[in-house]
Amino acid sequence: QNIFLFWHPDHLGTEYINRKGYFSIVMKALVDHPGCFTGVVDWSGKIHNPRIVKNTGLFRELQAGAFFPNQWMTIGDVEMPIVLLDDQVNPLLPWLMKPYTGHPDSTKKRFNYRLSRCRMAGKYGFGRLNNAIVPSVTRLDFSEKNISMVIAACCILHNI
Repeated sequence: QNIFLFWHPDHLGTEYINRKGYFSIVMKALVDHPGCFTGVVDWSGKIHNPRIVKNTGLFRELQAGAFFPNQWMTIGDVEMPIVLLDDQVNPLLPWLMKPYTGHPDSTKKRFNYRLSRCRMAGKYGFGRLNNAIVPSVTRLDFSEKNISMVIAACCILHNI
């Protein structure tokens, strides 16, 4: 999930200009099923989503199996590992489930629909955060050193 927070940085301004020409920070986050943020990463607006994901400590933890160590759940009579749900941007990984691409048959379309329904919890979490912050903020006047703390504080307040 992404949320763009617009502000004007003091230094390295060109690194924060996104493809639409705005100064921005891209926020990637893990959102659980009740819509609470459990992991947040922010990056300059110029960087593309797959590159952000691959360059985080969270990605390294997930790749090493340290984020959900030995956590499985039983659905029906099938044991399933805990996985993250994402859109089509990032690659399919053992811990990252994403929709089928191309021209899926009816079974794959049904899977994509149900996966999309599950991802709605994350979208609702981002929507609530966005609705709480964006209407009251037209510009964030923070240095790039402090913006990460502001984003984290917003997510913590949202969770409360």
